[in-house]
Formats: sequence, structure tokens, C-alpha cells
Amino acid sequence: MNPESEELYPIAILIDELRHDDVSLRLNAIKRLNTIALALGPQRTREELIPFLDESIDDEDEVLLTLAGELGDFTEYIGGAQFAHILLQPLENLAAVEETMVRDKAVESLNKICPQLNQAQLEQYYIPLLKRLTLGDWFTSRTSATGLYACGYSLVSPASQEDMRKSFGQLCADDTPMVRRAAATHLGAFAKKVGKEHLISDIIPLFNKLAQDEQDSVRLLTVTDLVAIAEELSPEESKAYFLQTLKSMVADKSWRVRYMIADNFVKLSKAVGEEFTREDLVVAFVRLLKDNEAEVRTAASGQVPGFSELIDKDTILNYILPCVRDLVTDTSQHVRAALAMQISGLAPILGKEATTEHLLPLFLQLLKDEFPDVRLNIISKLETVNKVIGIELLSQSLLPAIVELAEDKQWRVRLAIIDYIPLLATQLGVEFFDEKLGALCMSWLGDSVFSIREAATVNLRKLTEVFGVDWAKQTIIPKVLAMGTHPNYLYRMTTIFAITAMAPAVTPEVIRDYILPTVTNLVSDPIPNIRFNVAKSIEALIPVLMQNPDTVPLVDQQLKPALIKLSEDSDNDVRFFSQKALLPVQ
Repeated sequence: MNPESEELYPIAILIDELRHDDVSLRLNAIKRLNTIALALGPQRTREELIPFLDESIDDEDEVLLTLAGELGDFTEYIGGAQFAHILLQPLENLAAVEETMVRDKAVESLNKICPQLNQAQLEQYYIPLLKRLTLGDWFTSRTSATGLYACGYSLVSPASQEDMRKSFGQLCADDTPMVRRAAATHLGAFAKKVGKEHLISDIIPLFNKLAQDEQDSVRLLTVTDLVAIAEELSPEESKAYFLQTLKSMVADKSWRVRYMIADNFVKLSKAVGEEFTREDLVVAFVRLLKDNEAEVRTAASGQVPGFSELIDKDTILNYILPCVRDLVTDTSQHVRAALAMQISGLAPILGKEATTEHLLPLFLQLLKDEFPDVRLNIISKLETVNKVIGIELLSQSLLPAIVELAEDKQWRVRLAIIDYIPLLATQLGVEFFDEKLGALCMSWLGDSVFSIREAATVNLRKLTEVFGVDWAKQTIIPKVLAMGTHPNYLYRMTTIFAITAMAPAVTPEVIRDYILPTVTNLVSDPIPNIRFNVAKSIEALIPVLMQNPDTVPLVDQQLKPALIKLSEDSDNDVRFFSQKALLPVQ
């Protein structure tokens, strides 16, 4: 076999694999189409490979999906943009297959190729392709056609543009709901390309028709179109063309349409302008907040702070806040959870006085909610409120509730409180913290859930970083070390975890005077889990002791002998971790 044919041998295998009965081999070959194309060269790829691929459309969906994706980036392998139109034929066939994912990928690839075509190629190949798909017998091709108008519109001649607008109008009025759904999905993108004159004369009538469609699955898709079109119009024009439609959508008999409006309400309000929002959308938003479907109220709750930024304070207090009060006691836990996540966003908008007067009672109510996610969401966002009203007010009003949550039966709620403690500590100051929360932080070390005990040890390190080593030496280290002699091995284990977590935050002297005696005592603990965690703890302590010349000798005097003793232990894990800890000091 000569060298040239040796090089081409793997390519020949790949080409054979394209025809193979085994799907996985065909898939592999499709994924390496670019390799085959490079070997064949641009001319043979155009004349042989592309026609072959065009004929192999009756394949498994997985193969066709990969092929549709590969062809989108294939222009360079067929000789550049001047030949890009050759890729349109196989992609046109793929855009008409039954499987939705394949069609969508083919449309995506056609949209990549379209900008590479010159005027002549567009008029000669792309526009006829668009017409064929638009007039296809099967709804699949018509559905794909809707996604191809926006990309080519601005590149073709005015006459072709007019035809494209008419053809898109036909798709919007198609008998098949799937085609109208696809048209509604792509109307917004097309609207942004057509220019204001045609937007008003051609696109808005299409939008109105789709917005009144008998199928709610079509109507709900027009919400995003409304946002896209409104962004292209002045606030006055938006009001003139969309006020009535908006009112109809907010009162639509289908909850799914109302949900979409609620979920996009802030985007919509920004698109139509502040004046329109203040004059006409406040009432609509209140209606959504009071909707009889929980899903709609949930979506609207998520929009409260964003919408409130667009209106004045009096309007919030008079219209939005009464609704928020009702939502705090909503029958649906999901509505309350969504509100708890967002309500703190009102604090910066309302300011200190209004927050203290109106929002704090609502926060307290949500903190006492029976559903853990509600409590969790409100805790995670307290920082925003703190910035507005200050820690004193926050601690006076919310601290009792936080202390209550620290003992919550749901461990995830306790965990969220632990994560919030260092931030609270920074703002409360050491005296207030010791008085109100010190005992609480120690109680978590004995929690029945491991994740809480673990988080509590990390919490101690963070508190040491906030209040300093002297505070830790006096307040928490003695309590932690006292647990090292507890009869329950879990407490002794927590001591080891706490020591390991706190090591980077304390000084070498503290380790020498306070921590080492406890660690060396636990080397002989009867429980293997304790002993191997002692080895891991020693590994964390060594780098800290090495920082100070006075404590360096302790490594050889106390820690190394302890590790050597553990490395001869009867338990495999203890030997493994002690030998690992010994490596840096040998």
C-alpha cells in the first residue's frame, strides 16, 4: 500500500461508515464529516458528499440531528461563501422531517448560512426555499419556515421583502395550530427587522390576530411578541395599539396566558414606557396579584420589586402593598415562597420609614410561616433590608424570630440561619453577639444532623475571623475543647472538625497552648473514625505551626510521633490518612 493510500485509508473507512447498517457507526461518521470533507477537497465535497448526504435523509433521528448541526458550520469545507447555497438543499429536506429537534437544528443551521449568501444567491436559492417550505403540504415544513424569515429579510430586495411579509401573514393564519404557534414564536424577531412603517401596517395586524387566536397555546406565545414590538414603538404608539390587547390578555380565560403576562410584566412595562405603566398597567398588575390561579399569583409575586421601581412610592403604598399583605397569607405555599424571595427588594424602593412601618411586620409573618422554603427565602434576602433600616432595628424586630428558626425542625432552615450568622455578627458587634447568639452557635455543634455540625464548625472559623483570636480563645475554644472528653463519640468528632476548620484562623500560640493537648489525647481514642480524623486534623495544623519559629519544634516533638503511632494503627483508613499527613514532614 503506497503512503498516499495509507493516509486515505481511515477516510475510506469513515465514508463506508456513512453507509453502514450500525447507527452508532453512522453517527460517528457524521460527527467527523469535516475530516471527510477535508480529505475529499472542496470540489468533491460539493459534487459527491453533499448530494450523498441529501439522499440519506431517511435515517435515525439522532443521526439527522447531528447532520443538521454539522451542516451549519460546513461552508469552509465546500469552498467558502460563494458555494454556501449548495448546503441549502439538504437542510431544506431536514427542515421538513417529522422530528421537532431535527427541524429546529436545521433552521438554526440555515440561519447561520443565510448571512453568508450574497444578493444573487439569496434571490436565486434562499427565497425559493422559503416559498417551498411556506407552501409545503405538511405542517412540518411550514413550521420550520416561520423561523427563517427574520434572518433573510434585511438582506433581500424590497420586492422580495414585500413577498416575505405576505407569506409570513399566510403562516400566521394557517389552519394548523402548530404552524400558528411557530409563527407566534418567531413574530417578535421578524418584527424587529421590518422597520417601523411596515411594523405598524403589516406586523401589528398579524399580532392582533394571533393574540385573539382560539388556541391558548398560540395566545400565550404572543406575550413575548408584544414586548418585542413595543420596544420598537414610542410609548404613545404602544398605548394606542396595545392598551386594549393588554387588558384582554390580563383578563384572558386561560390561566396560562395570564401566567405569561404576569411572568413578563416588568419587561412589558419597560417596553411600553413609564407613563403608560403608571397610567394603565398598575390596575392590570393588581389584577394579576389577585388572580384566582396560584400559578399566576406566583409569577406576579416575582415581579413585585421590578414593577415597583417603575412607579412612584404613593402608588406602591396605595395599590401594591395591600396586595402584598394579602399574598403573605396566601393559601398557596408557592406564592408565599415566591413573595418571600422578592419582598425584600421593596425595602430600598420604599426607604427606611416605610420599610419599618409596612414591611417589617410582613417579614416577621413570613419568618413564622409553616412552610420551610418561605422562611428560607426571607432569611437569604435579609441583607437587603439591613442596608436600608440598619442592624439595630432589624435585630430588635427580627432577632427573636431568627433565634426561633435556629432551632427549626427543618435542618435546611437551621443551615440557612448558620450561613447568615457571620454577617449578622459583623453588624451586631461582639457584646450583642455574645449575649444573644453565642450560646446558639455552640448548640449547633451538638446537632443531630451532620451538615449542621459541619456548617457550625465553619461558622466558628468565620466568627474567629470577624471577632479576632483573643475572642475565640476566651469564648469558643474552651467550649469546643471541653467536648473532646464527651462520652458520645459524635461530640468528640465535632471537636476534631472544629479544630481543623479553625486552624487557619488562629495563631500558632493558640494551637500550642490550647489545641495540641486535646489532639494528642484523641490519638488514642477507641473509635477509628475519630483517629483518622485526628490524622487529617494534624495535617491541617502542621502548616500553621510552621509559620512561627517558636512553634516549629512542636511538629517534630508532638505531631510527628502522634502520626507515626497512628500509621501503625490496626485500621486501614487510620493508617492511610496518617501516612498521607506524614509525607510533608518526613
